[in-house]
Amino acid sequence: MDSVKTEISSDTFLVGIGSSPGIAIGEAYLVNRARMATIDRQITPAEVDGEVAAFRAALDLSKQQLRDVRDGVDDAQLSEHLYIIDTHLLILEDQMLVEKTIRTIREELVNAEGALKATLDRVRAVFDKIEDEYLRERRSDIDSIGDRLLRNLKGVGQQSLRDIDRKVIIVAHDLSPADTMQMDRSKINGFVTDVGGRTSHTAILGRSLGIPAVVGLESVTSLIPPGTPLIVDGSAGTVILNPSPETFREYLQKKQAYEYQEQQLLSFCELPAATRDGERVALRCNIETAAEIAGALNLGAEGVGLFRTEYLFMNRPLPPDEEEQVQVYRELAERMAPHPVTIRTLDVGGDKFVPDINLSDESNPALGLRAVRFSLKERRLFHIQLRAILRAGVHGNLRVMFPMISGVAEIRHCKECLAEARDELLAAGIPVADNLPVGVMIETPAAAIIAPLLAAEVDFFSVGTNDLIQYCLAVDRSNEHVAYLYEPLHPAVLRALQMTCQAGRDAGIEVGMCGEMAGEPRYSLILLGLGFRELSMNATGIPRVKQILREIRREDGVRLLDDLLQLATGVEVAATLENYMDRNFPAIFGNPEI
Repeated sequence: MDSVKTEISSDTFLVGIGSSPGIAIGEAYLVNRARMATIDRQITPAEVDGEVAAFRAALDLSKQQLRDVRDGVDDAQLSEHLYIIDTHLLILEDQMLVEKTIRTIREELVNAEGALKATLDRVRAVFDKIEDEYLRERRSDIDSIGDRLLRNLKGVGQQSLRDIDRKVIIVAHDLSPADTMQMDRSKINGFVTDVGGRTSHTAILGRSLGIPAVVGLESVTSLIPPGTPLIVDGSAGTVILNPSPETFREYLQKKQAYEYQEQQLLSFCELPAATRDGERVALRCNIETAAEIAGALNLGAEGVGLFRTEYLFMNRPLPPDEEEQVQVYRELAERMAPHPVTIRTLDVGGDKFVPDINLSDESNPALGLRAVRFSLKERRLFHIQLRAILRAGVHGNLRVMFPMISGVAEIRHCKECLAEARDELLAAGIPVADNLPVGVMIETPAAAIIAPLLAAEVDFFSVGTNDLIQYCLAVDRSNEHVAYLYEPLHPAVLRALQMTCQAGRDAGIEVGMCGEMAGEPRYSLILLGLGFRELSMNATGIPRVKQILREIRREDGVRLLDDLLQLATGVEVAATLENYMDRNFPAIFGNPEI
């Protein structure tokens, strides 16, 4: 890596994406994780077998390296995330990755590097089309695997972060989950990267380890010479280079305050999520594998509010069969018992995300054949999934939830499919769950507007705020030109939430939230005022939300909501809410000095 950098002024300020909260202070340690360049080369027929052998050798070496990382993990907090390494191992065995690359070598007479690059580009293109931000971030796993394979193909060694022998802050173009698992918390104060997102597996591991991190800094590796003094504020998403003595003292104080607050938060994990006037709120977690349940329970989760079944369908040549799905859903139910587990049926788009389904490209996939629309078209996949959920429901407290419902006809079709699967199983003498609760995600303006009609058809609502805000405001938040219009507190969004909650109350059904708004403690009071009694979020957010819930009263939330609904713009609502929370809860939202 180029170590020649320009001179850096004192207090040079960089802004990225805060992927793991907390403040780290230390010197920069550059790790070479630059994306490997490939050299495409036409080969002769006589070279084919040698290139295929080289590719297979790189596969074997990559697998062994990952097994070594997995076997070396002895940290209880990390062991629950070993499924990420197992997933990377499965990707290395993916027949599409392996066979396609070998076929390209043989049929197109391209060297192994070029063939592998072509295969990876095809897979990345599929992920780039995915609307769901969380799932789209799984592309980083493909990047990690691709870089490891290319390094091994080219004979370039993998620098182990285990070898670092002093306290530093890692600076890298990117870090893989395997890199992060090798970090020694006593040595690694924090990390910053050029690329990355808040929901990548590397970010998730960083949060699990409690290592402050800022990602997506674009060119930080080209700016920072080794040994540069750094301050990383993972909560704010900022990095300060060459801090002045005044800045250093300021952030040292912030660091102490943050660490004190985090220690205090742990005491909330086992306490009930109840307000001061006795309102009980169920705090649940959003997960993608059963391996995450142990950690979520430790943080105080009372159930799974959203299980993303998409992960079962990723990185494999064929969809999971019924038996495999039954085992996964059953494990979830048994490990979370007696708390409920909400299984969201497959939520993918018409972007060939399920490999054996060949659909044409859509010009606007966000409004196309996705979520429940996809399931109602691909009945075979849907039928298998519903059978599996019904069978697994015998072993615990499962609920089924249909995504992106926009009309009563859709939910009725879904219920007919569910009834058909149930009748078929019962006719075959196979036990099924009795009275499996059926719910819908409220994530389109249509669903919010006709919430009273939908409420008559289902047992519960769960609001997916990410899509609801996007569709309600007609804004793509990943589009840098209009991202500023993505306002969770826009009056239209607040009214859509109010209509949904009112419809749920009138019908006597549960109304929860599983979007990002649920995990933001600053919103807890107005969500309580709206009437939400179930909030599902990333498990790490549960203690902080529980802390604020135990400080507030429902009646205060109702009054504050009435005031906010009088305001005309999202900016005014956000400013008023921020002032209210800072004024009334300075110990939580302020910055107390220690």
